[in-house]
Amino acid sequence: MSADPTQVLAFETDCHIFAGCGFPAPGLHSFLFEPLWGNADSNLYFNKPMLLALLGSVIVIGFFWAAFRKPKVVPGKLQMVAEAGYDFIRRGVVYETIGKKEGEKYVPLVVSLFFFIWMMNLWSIIPVAQFPVTSIIAYPMVLAVIVYVLWVSLTFKRHGFVGFFKNVTGYDKSLGPVLPLAMTIEFFSNLLVRPFTHAVRLFANMFAGHTLLLLFTIASWYLLNGVGIAYAGVSFIMTIVMTAFELFIQALQAYVFVLLTCTYIQGALAEHH
Repeated sequence: MSADPTQVLAFETDCHIFAGCGFPAPGLHSFLFEPLWGNADSNLYFNKPMLLALLGSVIVIGFFWAAFRKPKVVPGKLQMVAEAGYDFIRRGVVYETIGKKEGEKYVPLVVSLFFFIWMMNLWSIIPVAQFPVTSIIAYPMVLAVIVYVLWVSLTFKRHGFVGFFKNVTGYDKSLGPVLPLAMTIEFFSNLLVRPFTHAVRLFANMFAGHTLLLLFTIASWYLLNGVGIAYAGVSFIMTIVMTAFELFIQALQAYVFVLLTCTYIQGALAEHH
C-alpha cells in the first residue's frame, strides 16, 4: 500500500493477488486529500479538489472568453461550439421551462451552472486529476444554496409574504380537512428537503460513479499477477465501459441540476391559484 492512505490510485500500490496481501478497496479515504498548502487542523488550507475547482472555473471562463471575445457573423470552430452549448441550455432548458420572456434574464446563470458542474464532473476521467469535485458534498451544497436563495427571494419579490406562504405550502382550500396536513408536508418539503435533495442528487451520483471507477481500476492492477491476469483483462474492459458510462452520467447530472434550477425559478414566478 501507499505510505499515504489518503491518496489511492491503482498504480500507487505494490499489492497483487497471490502476493499475500488483501485487496486495497476504495472507500471514504479515497475522497480525502492532504493539503497542498496550509494545515488541515487549522481549517485554513488548499487541497486537490479546491485546486481542480479553481482550474475548472478558469477553463470554463477562458473557453467562453476565447470563443466570444471577437464574435464573427460566420463563426469559427470555437465560437460555433460555444454557441451550440449556450443555445442548447438557453432554448432546451431555460426557454422550455421558464419561457422566453421570463427566462432570458436567467440564461447566463443557468449556462454558468451547467458548464461549471460539467467541468467539475469531467475531472473524474481526466488523467492526473482523476477526481470529480462534485463528489464532495460541500460543492453541490453551495450551488444548491445559491439556487435556494434565488428561489426564495424571487418568490417573495413576485408574490409578497402571503403569496410566498401559499406558494411554499401549496395552499388549496379545495383540499378541505386534509389541507393542514398537506400544507405542513409541502412546507417542510419545499423549505428543508428541496435544497438537500438538489445537492445530494448530484453528489451521490458522482460519489458512486467515482467509487466504481476506482474499484475496477484498482482491481485491474491488483489482479495483474499469475493466472489473475485473465481476470485483470476483464476488469480493465469494465473500467473502459464504466468510463464511457460515466461520461454520459457527468453530462446528465449537470443537465438535471440546471433543469431543476429552472423548475424552481418557474415555480417562484408562476401565479398561485
